[in-house]
Amino acid sequence: MHTYDPEIANTEEFVVPIKKANAIWFGGGRQWRLVDAYANTLTEMEIRKVLDRGGVIGGSSAGATIQGTFLARGDTKTNRIMMGDHQKGFNYLKKSVIDQHLLVRNRQFDLIEILDTHPGLLGIGLDENTAIIVQGNKFEVMGKSFVAIYDTDLWGKMEKPGNNFTLPNQGKFFLLRAGDKYDMEKREVFYWNGSNREISTDK
Repeated sequence: MHTYDPEIANTEEFVVPIKKANAIWFGGGRQWRLVDAYANTLTEMEIRKVLDRGGVIGGSSAGATIQGTFLARGDTKTNRIMMGDHQKGFNYLKKSVIDQHLLVRNRQFDLIEILDTHPGLLGIGLDENTAIIVQGNKFEVMGKSFVAIYDTDLWGKMEKPGNNFTLPNQGKFFLLRAGDKYDMEKREVFYWNGSNREISTDK
């Protein structure tokens, strides 16, 4: 299924397959195109119903970013602008902002700009060949690389006087790997996969 035309996306005929679906996959490209095509249409409404009835919504690259509340890299001019002319995602992961191709494209510090402006959001950075599997308010990391977590509630604790950070943005994210599990509501890791790792906010 595909259209760039929101008028088509807003027709009963177009959404018939979605009403029968138990899974939806968003492909890559530019995330703002998904907004222009599907936002506030019958298609967007029926996709959310797939999730509400226990189905699965997934996506790669732009298809991952679109699932957040805030739309990172949503500018129509360039994908290098973090807060562009499209800022509203589909909000499947509530109070979140999602970036992708994180480490392979050296983007690990880019989400900090958004979190500085919108500190209530949870930042999730996905590297290539890596994903999070979300069930309720919790997720598990799978894949070959890492997922970065950006949480402004931790920043103040980690940047208090006496901490000696060598880089301005150091300490503003931490990395999870395959098998690690994270609670998005409590904002905490509840399982490290085969490791005694821990996040210390007291030093």
